[in-house]
Amino acid sequence: MAAGMVIHSMSKHHRTVEFVKFLRTIDRNIPDDLDVHVILDNVSTHKAPAVHTFLLRHPRFHLHFTPTYSCS
Repeated sequence: MAAGMVIHSMSKHHRTVEFVKFLRTIDRNIPDDLDVHVILDNVSTHKAPAVHTFLLRHPRFHLHFTPTYSCS
């Protein structure tokens, strides 16, 4: 936000494949010396094994989940 840059992605589907692709896009566009904090809802797509594998390989990424049923 401080740099005025927004990284976004639109896709027809909201599957794990698209989410990991988006994480890779973020990884390519943010300088390597910065940590990345991502705020997410509790959709199972965000907790799939492929996401876990990505996070193990990219320790600078930190996922923060909103509380379940916090948005009605």
